[in-house]
Amino acid sequence: MCGIFGGFTDSSLDESALKNLAKCAQQRGRDSSGTIYAQDGNYNLIRSDFPLMQTMKITSMNGIRFLAGHSRLITNGFFDNQPIESDEIIVIHNGIILNTNEIWNFLNKSPSLEIDSEVLPNLASYFLKKGISIELVSENILSKCKGSISAVLIFPKLGKLVLFSNTGSLYIGEKNSSHYFASERFPLKKINCIKIKKVTSGIVFDIPKNSSKINNYSVNQDRVNLIPKFVYNASESKLLYYSKYNLLRCNKCILPETMPFIEFDNSGVCNYCNNYVKRNYSKDSGDLKEVLNRYRYENKIDAIFPFSGGRDSTFGLHLAVNELGLKPITFTYDWGMVTDIGRRNISRICSTLGVENIVVAADIGWKRKNIKKNLTAWLKNPNLGMISILTAGDKHFFKHIETIKKQTGIDLNIWSINPLEVTHFKSGFLGVPPNFKEKRVYQSGLAKQLKYQSLRFKQMLKSPRYFNASLIDTLSGEFYRSRKKDEDYFHLFDYFKWDEQQVDKVLENYSWERSPDTSSTWRIGDGTAAFYNYIYHRVAGFTEHDTFRSNQIREGDITRDQAIEFIDAENSPRYENIRWYLDALNMNFLDVIEKINDIPRLESNKN
Repeated sequence: MCGIFGGFTDSSLDESALKNLAKCAQQRGRDSSGTIYAQDGNYNLIRSDFPLMQTMKITSMNGIRFLAGHSRLITNGFFDNQPIESDEIIVIHNGIILNTNEIWNFLNKSPSLEIDSEVLPNLASYFLKKGISIELVSENILSKCKGSISAVLIFPKLGKLVLFSNTGSLYIGEKNSSHYFASERFPLKKINCIKIKKVTSGIVFDIPKNSSKINNYSVNQDRVNLIPKFVYNASESKLLYYSKYNLLRCNKCILPETMPFIEFDNSGVCNYCNNYVKRNYSKDSGDLKEVLNRYRYENKIDAIFPFSGGRDSTFGLHLAVNELGLKPITFTYDWGMVTDIGRRNISRICSTLGVENIVVAADIGWKRKNIKKNLTAWLKNPNLGMISILTAGDKHFFKHIETIKKQTGIDLNIWSINPLEVTHFKSGFLGVPPNFKEKRVYQSGLAKQLKYQSLRFKQMLKSPRYFNASLIDTLSGEFYRSRKKDEDYFHLFDYFKWDEQQVDKVLENYSWERSPDTSSTWRIGDGTAAFYNYIYHRVAGFTEHDTFRSNQIREGDITRDQAIEFIDAENSPRYENIRWYLDALNMNFLDVIEKINDIPRLESNKN
């Protein structure tokens, strides 16, 4: 998840090259940072609460022969900045280790920090004391750890550096008799490195020896904890209202009369059913393989795979690797609302498949402040058509995938968007009628975007707080999504049928982690879904689960009775996720939920 970079030489490292590598590393996370470097016979270690480029300004560059740096995307241990030092071994780690408790028990030790990376130097020390050679230390570490690990191990007293990765998210290259390393290939190409290669099994290098104590420096500032801990509160959970609506529903699907633009014929069947065109069926995947052949390169990465760690992207990555034989790089955009479960599943799947994961991380604190401003504005004048503004911040995903294409030189994009996720109601509540001919989950086109934004603008005028610092971020992200070009983009489910039982089986084979607060596997990696679905159900009596299950009915995948049984569980409020969401925004749970509960429910049209 984080960014790693550095270099070593027998003379002096290129300051400009290091700063360029640091700038690229910061793209992967900016929540905190750190450096360790050898200078004048001493090792200096800096841990900072600042983004990496600020830390580089206080890192002395004169005559250094070795430097390693870290730009962090917070996953756990918020106040435990890297590099981590233990037993005179320093580590810089990118990834998530999933079995830290098991490892600490194996070591018969207790952690002194919350961060998972602390187990790595302790494991290294354990194996060295057992007589394992330094060349085999990384191999033994990986045998004990579950999850994704790309790491730099530094042994100052031995004068050794070990680089290793189980996903390939670490590269090394040469420039002017110096070696430089980074989490991605692109930064090394940018500084004109040659002989760039991917790091997998451990590679050992010589660096300056140092027998004296490492000089530690910390640069701290007051900051909001981006990973608030969940504490169950029974009285709060009881505030979440859940009652089945006595609504008129379609006799074929389960859409209720509160669905925007719904109409029923004489048989009680809705217009969404009558205009539905089946889209979820098996096509000839051989056609896709034939098309993909022109993108394949022997022993080289040949595709970019957008990866959230969610249900469908996990299944899609499985298909891409095991059915299509692709060698993809996964791409994740972390805008601050990716849940811990989502991140752990990214780690789990990428390490299992040995697939590199490129992360572009937003300024999470800033993004969450924007969400808070828009939610505050929404609560002043609640409108179901404006809920989508709370998720507008993630639409820069579509901008940054173009960034990754340019950086990697890879054109092919393989998407795994579920064809049954079409909802219609999110824009429908704003006044946009359903386009039954739309083939994609996301509507595209400038004309459609302008119409949508004009309707939104009218609602914003009713709550002027929407005109805040987040507006440019909101509009630019949605513009990139609507203008996304389709060249070299292929959708897996244009060729493979999405089968829920098959998907669940594949997830189980990967030990994919489910959420403890819902039976559903859909959107559990999305920190916003439980919150907005609570609003939809509280006010309108249905959620996106109703539309999804209705699409399954129309496809003939499930019965209407099954759908009703499913949504009864899936629409239940998810207290844990909702609490996490509001804590992340630094908003009072009671105040927000009480305001939502006071919103008048949409009235039934039945006599």
